[in-house]
Amino acid sequence: MKLLRFGVPGSEKPGLLDQDGVIRDLSGVIDDINPDTISDAVFAKIAALDPASLPAVSGDPRIGSCVAKPGKFICIGLNYSDHAAEAGMEVPPEPVVFFKATSAVCGPNDNVEIPRGSEKSDWEVELGIVIGKEAKYVTKADALDHVAGYCVVNDMSERAFQLEHAGQWVKGKSHDTFGPIGPWLVTRDEVSDPQNLGLWLELNGERVQDGSTSTMVYGVAHLISYLSNFMSLQPGDVITTGTPPGVGMGMKPQRFLKPGDVMELGVEGLGCQRQTTVQA
Repeated sequence: MKLLRFGVPGSEKPGLLDQDGVIRDLSGVIDDINPDTISDAVFAKIAALDPASLPAVSGDPRIGSCVAKPGKFICIGLNYSDHAAEAGMEVPPEPVVFFKATSAVCGPNDNVEIPRGSEKSDWEVELGIVIGKEAKYVTKADALDHVAGYCVVNDMSERAFQLEHAGQWVKGKSHDTFGPIGPWLVTRDEVSDPQNLGLWLELNGERVQDGSTSTMVYGVAHLISYLSNFMSLQPGDVITTGTPPGVGMGMKPQRFLKPGDVMELGVEGLGCQRQTTVQA
C-alpha cells in the first residue's frame, strides 16, 4: 500500500493512493498516520478494504509528510563509501548516528527554507525507514519485521553549521523544513529488497545525484539491529539512511543552494519530491 497525508499544514487527513493514482480518504477509518496508528494490525485493516469504497479526493491537494509527529528522526551519516570519499572522510567502522529535530519535518513538496546566515545549504536524497513496532535488542535476521514501510527523505543540511561550528552535527541538520518526508509511506510488503533501489536528485533540472541503495556501507537490517542496542525504536520513528555522492559540499568547486533553486528527487518505487528554496 501507498499511504499518505493530504491537506493544509496542521490539518492533514490520512489517505491511500489507489492503483489508478487516485487519493482515497482514510479519515473515516483512522484519525491519522502517526505513532498511534502505524502497526501491522491497522495496516491489515486498511489492506482489507476495497479502495473504491473510500471517498475519492478531488483536486490537487497539498501532500504532507507521510508520518505525523515521529517520536524520533534518526540519521545515519557517511553510509555510502563514495559519499564519504567526496566528503574527505573515512568510511566509519560503525554507523555514524545523529538526530534531526522533529520540527524539521515537512511535506515532500513544501518550500524549503535557507536559514538566516547560511552560505552552505545542501541537499541529500535518502531512503527513509519508518518503524512499525518496537525494536529493542533485535537481531539483524529479525530487523525487517519491525519496519512499517519506506519513504523518500531529503536530509537537508547547512554545512557550515554542521561542520564549522563547535558541537554536534544536529545544528546543521535541524532548521525548519530540513526534513521533507514522503510523498508516500510504502508498506514493506511492496519493497522486496530495500538494498536494490535507485535514488536520484536533480538541481534546477541537472542530475547531480544518481545512486543505488546497493552501495550502502551498512544496510537497512544492520542499521535497525545496531540502533536497537542503544535505544528502543518505536512505531512512527523515522530513520534516514545516508546519501550517495553528488552533494554540493563534494563538488569542485563546491556548490550550495540559493533562493529560487528547485530540487527534484526520488527513490525507486517510493515516489518523488519537489522543493523550491526560499530565504528564511
